[in-house]
Formats: sequence, structure tokens, C-alpha cells
Amino acid sequence: MTDRDEFLAWVNSALYQAEQALHNGDADPRRALWSHNEPVSILGAWRNAYGQREVAETFTHLEQNFSDCTSATFELQAYGVVDDMAYTAGLEHISTSVNGQPRSFTLRATQVYRREGGGWKVAHRHADTVTE
Repeated sequence: MTDRDEFLAWVNSALYQAEQALHNGDADPRRALWSHNEPVSILGAWRNAYGQREVAETFTHLEQNFSDCTSATFELQAYGVVDDMAYTAGLEHISTSVNGQPRSFTLRATQVYRREGGGWKVAHRHADTVTE
């Protein structure tokens, strides 16, 4: 299996499952997949975060607001792996409750990953809402 194949398998399993859990109000799987080394950052649809403390606060904020995910799909549009770095770009189609109110939305999401300790970790995320 190539590095690209292994990375894509991870994206379609562990990363997908972590994002689905987040939208059900559990950020622990996402926390486990994020790097604990600086730098880390989020340029998010709801808020931005720079550094470990702000990223952790963002995850707590999100898990407190999301619940009852009924659908979460990731439409991968591009990805690449070069040595110990990788990226994904795609559309996240989410149906969940936000503060108890059902909502559906699509995010354009780009993430940057680095290999740490033999596994992939997220180092940066950029997401914004797709408007029609």
C-alpha cells in the first residue's frame, strides 16, 4: 500500500468518524487526531484559533453546541501526500442540531496534516460556509 493509499484510508475511517462524533457532541475523537505540537491553527466557519489552548477551547465550544447528527459526508475533491505532510480539500455536508435546532450546511474544508509518531495528525483547518 502506498503512502497515498494509507493516508486516504485514514481520512475515510478515523478522520471521518472523528468529524461525525464532533457533530454528535463528542470532540474527543477529533482531539485525538489533532497534533499536540505547535503550530496548530483553525480558520473556521464559526471561529479562528491559533495554538493549542485556542484550538482546545474551539473543540469544547463545538461539542457543546452540536448534537444529534443525522448525516455527515465528506466529498473529497483533492488530496496529496509528500513525505510527512499531506492535505485534503473538499466539501463537508452536515445535518446536525446546533444549540438544539436542526440545521443542514455545507462547508468548504481544507486541512493540512503531518505525520507524527507514525500516524497522521491534523495541524491546520480552514473551513467556510458554502453559499448558493
